[in-house]
Amino acid sequence: MSPTSETAHGGRRLVIVESPAKAKTIKGYLGPGYVVEASVGHIRDLPNGAAEVPEKYTGEVRRLGVDVEHDFQPIYVVNADKKAQVRKLKELLAESDELYLATDEDREGEAIAWHLQEVLRPKVPVHRMVFHEITKDAIRAAVANPRELNKRMVDAQETRRILDRLYGYEVSPVLWKKVMRGLSAGRVQSVATRLVVERERERIAFRSAEYWDLTGTFSTGRAGDASDPSSLVARLNAVDGRRVAQGRDFGPDGRLKSDQVLHLDEANARALAAALENASFSVRSVESKPYRRSPYAPFRTTTLQQEASRKLGFGAKSTMQVAQKLYENGFITYMRTDSTTLSDTAVSAARAQVTQLYGASYLPDRPRTYAGKVKNAQEAHEAIRPSGDRFRTPAETGLTGDQFKLYELIWKRTVASQMKDAVGNSVTVKIGGRSSDGRDAEFSASGKTITFHGFMKAYVEGADDPNAELDDRERRLPQVAEGDALSAEELSVDGHATKPPARYTEASLVKELEEREIGRPSTYASIIGTILDRGYVFKKGTALVPSFLSFAVVNLLETHFGRLVDYDFTAKMEDDLDRIAQGEAQAVPWLRRFYFGEGDDHNAGVASGAGNGDGDHLGGLKELVTDLGAIDAREISSFPVGDGIMLRVGRYGPYVERGEKDEEGHQRADVPEDLAPDELTVEYAEELLAKPSGDFELGADPESGHQIVAKDGRYGPYVTEILPDGTPKTGKNAVKPRTASLFKSMSLDTVTLADALKLMSLPRVVGTDAEGVEITAQNGRYGPYLKKGTDSRSLETEDQLFNITLDEALAIYAQPKQRGRAAAKPPLKELGTDPVSERPVVVKDGRFGPYVTDGETNATLRTDDSVETITPERGYELLADKRAKGPAKKTAKKAAKKAPAKKAPAKKATTAKKAAAKTTTAKSAAKKTTAKKTAAKSAASSASASTSAKSGE
Repeated sequence: MSPTSETAHGGRRLVIVESPAKAKTIKGYLGPGYVVEASVGHIRDLPNGAAEVPEKYTGEVRRLGVDVEHDFQPIYVVNADKKAQVRKLKELLAESDELYLATDEDREGEAIAWHLQEVLRPKVPVHRMVFHEITKDAIRAAVANPRELNKRMVDAQETRRILDRLYGYEVSPVLWKKVMRGLSAGRVQSVATRLVVERERERIAFRSAEYWDLTGTFSTGRAGDASDPSSLVARLNAVDGRRVAQGRDFGPDGRLKSDQVLHLDEANARALAAALENASFSVRSVESKPYRRSPYAPFRTTTLQQEASRKLGFGAKSTMQVAQKLYENGFITYMRTDSTTLSDTAVSAARAQVTQLYGASYLPDRPRTYAGKVKNAQEAHEAIRPSGDRFRTPAETGLTGDQFKLYELIWKRTVASQMKDAVGNSVTVKIGGRSSDGRDAEFSASGKTITFHGFMKAYVEGADDPNAELDDRERRLPQVAEGDALSAEELSVDGHATKPPARYTEASLVKELEEREIGRPSTYASIIGTILDRGYVFKKGTALVPSFLSFAVVNLLETHFGRLVDYDFTAKMEDDLDRIAQGEAQAVPWLRRFYFGEGDDHNAGVASGAGNGDGDHLGGLKELVTDLGAIDAREISSFPVGDGIMLRVGRYGPYVERGEKDEEGHQRADVPEDLAPDELTVEYAEELLAKPSGDFELGADPESGHQIVAKDGRYGPYVTEILPDGTPKTGKNAVKPRTASLFKSMSLDTVTLADALKLMSLPRVVGTDAEGVEITAQNGRYGPYLKKGTDSRSLETEDQLFNITLDEALAIYAQPKQRGRAAAKPPLKELGTDPVSERPVVVKDGRFGPYVTDGETNATLRTDDSVETITPERGYELLADKRAKGPAKKTAKKAAKKAPAKKAPAKKATTAKKAAAKTTTAKSAAKKTTAKKTAAKSAASSASASTSAKSGE
């Protein structure tokens, strides 16, 4: 009996989707007779550790969670945090007559549906329900037209999961032993890290070149207007027929690539300008060509991430989180897609809005179609577009904030994709003159006019280069003809210097990965999030900067696991995984060759993924990770700086060193963790070595026996304890070393063991108030303060941390909290207009230090920011980050206000540890912890976050 006819005859149907938000929306469309519940992402996965593996498995199976000796059989376990949800689903299924598996229609979604079926073991009819948008019509159509589970897609996802598990679980321990514990390697994350590191290597090796040229302002001598200006600006193009060198003519070594161009230095440029001062100029040629620009294709996952980064300042992760909400609430179609195709319904809706909003003259005679550009596109989804058969304009949605901005971006791009081309003319004018010393100088100017804007009326794509000229930019030149006389109003001499290759941004790294066909668009956001969370990469403004740690990791992988981080090899692996998904290759022989390196049989089509394709036997992954004796840990973590100075990456961070430990004159100094590698010059290293730094051993804690050291870190000098080898640093049982910042009155070379132990005793419990709420004295980034629940009060001196009494603390809390002081002060700096909120952005001085604000959102300056050096772009980025984090923080604050729980004595130690983690010296660790918690919360509410996190790439 079909679902439609059964609905007419009653019965109860259980529909399982991935996220609670989606469940709520779909429930409203299905009505009575349907129970809609969420799986909350994956309910089952490979075990996270040996403790989760059933006891019947032993040996390597317990470590890997995959039985490599028996056809790579995966061992699946129900996630500990999903057991309650599984019980609930089983109870609901027991009361149902049919089961609809309505997870996303991609590999991860298909796998989740299969896992649900395997765990729930339904005894009622099972239907696979799929849809690309969450609208009433789409959901009802999906119920009426179910399909079977696609086992081929499930197998493809399973193969990827096993591959990524083997890669991560075999290679990551090598990094723990040879570089630092807690690190990770991954099929795509390691390659992405290598890309960022290689770009930094290019910057380090880069040598700037100086070159000069002339810019002339030439007048026609007649009155002009907007359509026909009276003058034009032209740049010196050639001297005596020899082209003048520009930046593109120099190599990264600072030398000219060819001797056919003329390299002007400052003296020659100024001499030429002087010789041309009284020269007569005329138009030598006017070349006009028609200009035509077609619309951009509708968004797919990666192009959406790139444009949201350029135009809205969103990171890839933030973009996907906002898009997920838009999708689940029925505003856009599925946001993980490789496709640029629009359905007939979408094309009709877009064309209708073109006519309605811009007029029939902007509508092409035929609908536009766009060919897919992604090789082996994963699924046949539509492009990302507004949902429904009639697009809601942004104003009609009722959306606000980031959701409004992203929806507007998607809506504009979709409508523009069905509009006419922009047309116009491009013109090049060449101007010549002879200098007083007989040299012939030729200047060139180019212009562009748009006679019909077409799709540009709705949308113009952004650019990664902030100095790039956008498509809708017009440059009008005077209407001149060959032979027309011109006068030089001004000749300026301009000096330039070549620049090193730009660092990757999130947008440009996503673009690079896609162009190299590495990874999948649906996973790029999680990959970038991973390399940021692992500390391999940090951000300066929008740029992705590799840490010194990543240099050591990439050096090890390139030297001893070269194939695993080879770009072509990784892309070929992607091809093979796609061939497995398409049934053109078999998973088990491919995995066997990749892992064991056995045989030269190419019948399964595995050569490109696990061999060199020439029939040669190549060792597999297992063989590569067996012989670790050949890896010199010190060598792979050492990099020459110059003048006998080495940069080394140690267990506790990067440092520079001159000479060996036991040698006389040995010097060592810690390197700031936020220092970009290309900024570590010999001169800077000498400065670090000249001032007291490094680890100052203070002695052993008499209670724990742990060694206590003083260090100079990213956030200033601090003291910390050295935990014994074997102490878990990650996972549920992780132990964090006690750490504390030095007071402002202390210095590294004078701090004592007693001082250190006293500092590490913070935060100190002062007592409890009348309601039993604990008051603690803590030292924070902005100085000493008291904390009671969510209420913090500043202390005047650091000594008060140790001697303030409960009565004195209660007296401080009895005073009204000072608010609004910063608002009364004039801004410290004006940064311009925020591209997202379109409001003026200023820097103000607040209670906890300087912050940027646009009047709606406030964001505190980070440690490496300062009022003097902060740029408008950095201010906009801080605001964008704060907006992305805003809702979660507000919810947490409200929860804290509603329930200021009385803390039991047993929890005081935990409270102290959490507070200690917030000290300035532990900021880096706290950020990582927060990022992981945020990711976990996101996964709990978003199926896509959960599935992408499981990819392990």
